[in-house]
Amino acid sequence: MPELPEVETIRRGLEKFVLGKRIADVKILCEKSFRGDAHFVIGQKIKRFDRKGKALLIQLENGFWMMVHLRMTGQLIFIGDDKFAAGHPDGGFTEEMPGRHTRVYFEFEDGTHLYFNDQRKFGFIAVMDELSLATDPFLTKLAPEPWYMKPDDFWAMLQRHKSAPIKAVILDQKNIAGVGNIYADEGCFYAKILPWRKVATLSREDADLLLEGLCKVMQASIDSGGSTMKDYVKADGTKGNYLEKFSQVFRREGLECRRCGAEIQKTRTAGRGTHYCPGCQE
Repeated sequence: MPELPEVETIRRGLEKFVLGKRIADVKILCEKSFRGDAHFVIGQKIKRFDRKGKALLIQLENGFWMMVHLRMTGQLIFIGDDKFAAGHPDGGFTEEMPGRHTRVYFEFEDGTHLYFNDQRKFGFIAVMDELSLATDPFLTKLAPEPWYMKPDDFWAMLQRHKSAPIKAVILDQKNIAGVGNIYADEGCFYAKILPWRKVATLSREDADLLLEGLCKVMQASIDSGGSTMKDYVKADGTKGNYLEKFSQVFRREGLECRRCGAEIQKTRTAGRGTHYCPGCQE
């Protein structure tokens, strides 16, 4: 699943190409992948793009929204004078559209198209009115994102989970939104905290450094166009460069720590592959 910086990168890229276009038709090739009534979408102009956590939100001029979840294998492909892809690249990025994994696609009045591909069919597009969006169970359960959470609020949240491993707590979107596996590891490294430590062992200084680290590593990823996982590219079809430029521990097992020189290790915490430095994380 793309993490928050990747979805934000997609939002910014699609905004450049699709904002203001009028939808002439919607072709639904897989009923599971499109939720709601397409009649609220057809004939509408795309008014703005937004994002909440890892959900991409597209507002139409009639006030309805489309909420897009890419999940594991979703991708968005725009074809016009320019062609670009966002999400998880596979053969769909090079084959003729609609492709074998195309589940939904939009025809715009100017003859351009936006395709929603999803190999595993876990992702979806949902049409929602303002009330449905405001009361959506997934969205309403999301906590604030790191940069919207004050240190006092972050500390208070941690105190409700003292017996849990810190990584499990920050991966829970009901505690803090948008933190995925990459940035959980990188944030813990920034704060010099081992990811499996119990929350009860953290000092207030530890907590403040962890929140600061989460904000910094996620913002750096957004600024660099997202991570460069093998199955992710940004909106113009090129890969982000966060892992090459900024990653300190994630996907660096066996390499020297850039901070202390110890060998980066990999284990499992909270059911996820976890990267850490045994030399400078305690």
